[in-house]
Amino acid sequence: MGAYDVGDEPDPRYTLANERTFLAWVRTALAVMAGGVALHSLEVPEQDGLRIVLVVVLVLLGGGTTALAYRRWALVERAMRTGRPLPRFGLGAVMTGAVLVAAVLLAVTLSIS
Repeated sequence: MGAYDVGDEPDPRYTLANERTFLAWVRTALAVMAGGVALHSLEVPEQDGLRIVLVVVLVLLGGGTTALAYRRWALVERAMRTGRPLPRFGLGAVMTGAVLVAAVLLAVTLSIS
């Protein structure tokens, strides 16, 4: 069952705001993946193994963020249509933790070079 198949149509402003938020998360995911591609293209850090780990982490983080953003969009849309409370916002904590881990890995590998 899709997000639009339940409940009543909410104020279009809320639906459009929910869609803009989803698209903002997709842009964030694309930026994270682009960072991974940039590390790979520029061969930074110099150690191949560490670079590959960072690139894979960033690309997977970007893909995962897109999937979680879509899930959140659907949950928020369904909540608005059925009059239930909005779901908790766990995506921000996931992104914060993952970017922090990637930043520490990058800082450590750059300090070793």
